[in-house]
Amino acid sequence: MRNDLIQLLCDKSFKYSDTPSFRLVSGRMSRYYVNCKPTTLHPLGMYLAGHLVFEAVADLELDAVGGMTFGADPIAVATAFASQLQQRPVKAFSIRKTRKDHGIIRWIEGDLEPGARVAVIEDVVTTGGSTLQAIARAREEGLQVERVVVLVDRQEGGMDAIRRQVPDTLAIVSRDELLAHLGREPFGDD
Repeated sequence: MRNDLIQLLCDKSFKYSDTPSFRLVSGRMSRYYVNCKPTTLHPLGMYLAGHLVFEAVADLELDAVGGMTFGADPIAVATAFASQLQQRPVKAFSIRKTRKDHGIIRWIEGDLEPGARVAVIEDVVTTGGSTLQAIARAREEGLQVERVVVLVDRQEGGMDAIRRQVPDTLAIVSRDELLAHLGREPFGDD
C-alpha cells in the first residue's frame, strides 16, 4: 500500500525543479512542491492514506484523528472510514483556522469531549507551524494529543519542531523517498 501511495503522490502531488521555482507559504522559494490534496481527494488516494494512517495509529487506544482544515480533513475522514472497516472505529475531527464565533464557540468540529485521546494528522510538513498550531488548539479544547502522523515530511526541520511538543511523531512518506521513486537524488538544502 505504501509503495502505491508513493506512486500516486509522485503522479499527482509532488513537483521538483533543479532551481528553486516554487514559492512556499513562508514566502521562501523551494526546489520541491508537495500538494497532497490531488492525492488525498482521489478515490485511490483516500483509500491508501486512510488505511496507512489507521495502521500508524492502530496500536493506540484513540478516540479520534484530525488536524487543521483543509489539509488534514480528507485524511481524517478516510482514516475514520478505514477504522470502521477494521471494526475498530476512530472518529474524525477538524480544527478550524479561525474560531467559530457563534453557537458553541470552539476551534474543533467533531463528536469529541474534553479528555478525548487523539492523533493530530497533517498532509505535508515543512516547518511544522500549522501542525504545532493544531496541537495547541486541540489541547486548548481539552484533547490529549497522543501522536502526530504526517503523510509527507519535506525533511526541512518541521518534524523535529513537532517532536518537541509531541515526541511520538512519525511520517508515512519522506521527500527523499519520493525523489528516489522518481530516480532523482536529493538536492540538499534549498
